[in-house]
Amino acid sequence: AGESVDFIARRIMICAAEDVGLANPQALVVATSAADAVHRVGMPEAQIILSEAVIYVATSPKSNGAYNAITVKNTTTEKVPTHLMDAHYKGSAKLGHGIGYKYAHDYPNHYVDQQYLPDGLVGTKFYEPGDLGYEQEVKEYFKLIGK
Repeated sequence: AGESVDFIARRIMICAAEDVGLANPQALVVATSAADAVHRVGMPEAQIILSEAVIYVATSPKSNGAYNAITVKNTTTEKVPTHLMDAHYKGSAKLGHGIGYKYAHDYPNHYVDQQYLPDGLVGTKFYEPGDLGYEQEVKEYFKLIGK
């Protein structure tokens, strides 16, 4: 029985991350907390915890935006832009590290338009927010900062 409970808990976490995703980021928190609670409480009460988590995840809006944003396997490792490199050590300025860096919190909406991606990835779009749940807020934020 313990293995099947673990299997169900794992499936709920996977569904929360893979199918619900950023439409409701709390789904993964609920699923993970449920998995932990199942181990602490045990059966038969764990059934109630699993049921609650399943219902929460199943009734959440869905988005695969985070899943679609996975591009690490399709890109090469490139050099971080020099202005983003660590400038807290002696000699870093001689290498140009941190020179020209703009601190986002000093700008309206705590965002500043500067190059964050390596040269070879500039212009690459990794994530497109959907229309449901929390992703609506992400979309609004993108509009606010002009992205």
